[in-house]
Amino acid sequence: MMKIEHIKDHGMDIAVVSSDEKVIVDAPSALDLAMTVKYETGAARIAVAKDLICEDFFILSTGLAGEILQKFINYRVKAAIYGDYSRYTSKPLRDFIRESNRGRNFFFVSTKEEAVGKLTEARP
Repeated sequence: MMKIEHIKDHGMDIAVVSSDEKVIVDAPSALDLAMTVKYETGAARIAVAKDLICEDFFILSTGLAGEILQKFINYRVKAAIYGDYSRYTSKPLRDFIRESNRGRNFFFVSTKEEAVGKLTEARP
C-alpha cells in the first residue's frame, strides 16, 4: 500500500512516497502518482525511493525515463529519486543522472534527506 508523507520545508510542500510495491512501472503510473500526490497534499515536489521504480526506467534504451521526465515537466512536477546507483555501469545512464542533477526538475541522490534537500533548493 502506498503512503504519502507530507513535509513542509522552508515553505515548500514536498511529498515523500513509500510503498510495499512498485509505484512507477510506466508513464501512466508515474502521472497517476504525481496527480495523486498533488490531490492529497498539494505538493508538486516528490521524493521516491529507487526501489519503487521499475528496472526499465534505468535502461535508457526503453525510453521510459525520458517519457516520465517529460510528463513531470509538462505537469510542473519535480522529483528526486533516492537510493544506491552504484551497480549501474551504463555510461549513458551515468551521464543522464549527472545531467539531471545539474538541472532543476529531476534529481538522483543517495538518501531521503538529500532528496528532500534537493527538492527544497530547486528553483521553481
